[in-house]
Amino acid sequence: MKRKKFIKLASTGAFGISSLGYLSFDYKKEIFFKLSLAQWSLHNAFQSGQRSPYEFAKISKELGFQGIEFVSQFYPNVSTDQSAYEDFVTMNKRLSNENNVENVLVMIDDENGYLADENEIKRNESIEMHKNWINASAEIGCSHARLNLYGSKDVDTWKALSMESLTELGNHAKNLNINVIVENHGRITSNIPELMDVINGVNLENVGTLPDFGNFCMADEGYGSVFDGTCETTYDFYKGIEEMMPKAFAVSAKSNDFDENGDEKLIDYTRMLKIVKSFGYNSYIGVEYEGERLSEIDGIKATRDLLIKVGQSI
Repeated sequence: MKRKKFIKLASTGAFGISSLGYLSFDYKKEIFFKLSLAQWSLHNAFQSGQRSPYEFAKISKELGFQGIEFVSQFYPNVSTDQSAYEDFVTMNKRLSNENNVENVLVMIDDENGYLADENEIKRNESIEMHKNWINASAEIGCSHARLNLYGSKDVDTWKALSMESLTELGNHAKNLNINVIVENHGRITSNIPELMDVINGVNLENVGTLPDFGNFCMADEGYGSVFDGTCETTYDFYKGIEEMMPKAFAVSAKSNDFDENGDEKLIDYTRMLKIVKSFGYNSYIGVEYEGERLSEIDGIKATRDLLIKVGQSI
């Protein structure tokens, strides 16, 4: 096979990827999406110090991914310290180029309070720190910055403050060609009709969603898991994805465990991907493995292979 043809087919997913982590030469139907890896899939390795977060691009390339999704938690002080900011930008621009992967998005977490905090001082501080991360996202070539919408427990107040913060951040990001996207990430943000009221209320072209296949626990403070049955209040997974897709700029394929056929035990990936495809979506779907039975690397491979298997079948 000529090298140019190999590269073209590999980049579109025409080859399957075996569970051993290398491309298998099977001429199969091309998948309709691109594959990215969410850095959170390796959170144990990074948080324990076993691996450096600056190894992320290399690991992702070795596992066959085209794009990478950063998590702000692994890069302390980027939003407050110029030196840390410059290190993050310089290193990740270089590493993505060296490993030929695309920087897709940054997931912004824990930035000095909540964007819907009723305390105006804390809310404004959080907005400014998010702006710094949006700037960093743009500098390393990302298309999106993902944020969380937590804060007031009063739904109407939460909506009003969320829209106010999102509008300011969306306008800031627009000048940088960045989309500001909100994930269903527990608590009220997993109550999809309420979340979509906020997104649609902002009404900016670059403000949208990051639908996550498994984040539908609406329990207060995010306690409980849909995977082990401890979540007291859960939103319908498939209805939620369908409601979020009209505003989706990225998609997150959450996984926890797999059966003997390689299928996710709780989430019907065929049903999920059919919904995603029905909206004409053809951009990145990010692998986000959160299980414990498999190692992080094996869980990533299992999720990746499942996405390819289903993507080639529909």
